[in-house]
Amino acid sequence: MTAIERSGTSTTHYGFSHVAHMEWVKLRSLRSTWWTLAVSIAAAIGIAVLVGLKTKNAASDLTNNALGGVAPGLLFTGVLGVLVMTSEYTSGMIRSTLAATPNRSLLLAAKAAVFGTVSFVVGETAAFAAFFAGTTSLPKAFASPALGQPGVLRAVVLAGASYCLIALIGVGLGAIIRHTPAAVVAVVGGVFVAGTLLVTVSKTAGSFGPLSIVANSLTTTQRLPHALSPWTGLGMLCLYAALALGIGGWLLVRRDA
Repeated sequence: MTAIERSGTSTTHYGFSHVAHMEWVKLRSLRSTWWTLAVSIAAAIGIAVLVGLKTKNAASDLTNNALGGVAPGLLFTGVLGVLVMTSEYTSGMIRSTLAATPNRSLLLAAKAAVFGTVSFVVGETAAFAAFFAGTTSLPKAFASPALGQPGVLRAVVLAGASYCLIALIGVGLGAIIRHTPAAVVAVVGGVFVAGTLLVTVSKTAGSFGPLSIVANSLTTTQRLPHALSPWTGLGMLCLYAALALGIGGWLLVRRDA
C-alpha cells in the first residue's frame, strides 16, 4: 500500500457523483437489501396495528404508540449499514473498490450518502405508514391524532429520520470494526442495549441511549420526565452518527485494506 493510497490522495478522475453511482449499483443489485427494508416497513405497520387494537387508554400518547413499530426497522437498517462496509471486507471486494476509488474519504462519504438517502426514504415511508395504520386501528370511541395537531407531524418525520441516523451509525461502526459479527454486536449493543443498561444507573443517563432518544424524545408529542427534548435528541443522534463516521473515515484512510 503506497503513501498516496494511504493518504486518500488519488489521480483518479472519479468524482463524488461517479463513486455514489457505483455504490448505488452495488446496493440495488442485492435483493436481500430490499427484502430487509421491505420487512422493516411491514414490521412497523404490523406492530402499529397491533398496538392500536390493544390500546385501552385514550389519554396516552397515541402518536408515540403508533410509532412503536419503528424499533425493528432501526435494528434492520443499522445492521444493513454495517454490511454496506463489512461485506466488502468479507468478500475481498474492498481491494477492487479501493483500486477504483483510492480516495477513501470520498468512498466512505459516497457509501454514507447513498445508504443514508435510501434509509431515510424507507424510514419516512415506514413512519407515515405506521402512523396511519396505527391510528386507524384504534377503537372507534377514540379520537385519532391528526398530522395537524401539535407535535404529531414532527414526531412522525423524526421517527423516519431516525432510520437514516441509525443506518449511518452502522456504516461508521462497520468502517471502524470491519468484521461483520463484531460490528453487528456493536450496533445492537450500542443502539438497543446501552440505553437500557444506563437506566439502571440513572434515568437521566438512560435518556442518552440511541433507542431511548427515538422512543422517548423523537416520537413523542408529550414531553416525558428525564427525556431529552425532540430537537436535542435529534442533535444527539446526529452527533453519534458524525462521530462514528468521523472515526471510521480516519481509520479507513490510515489502515491497510
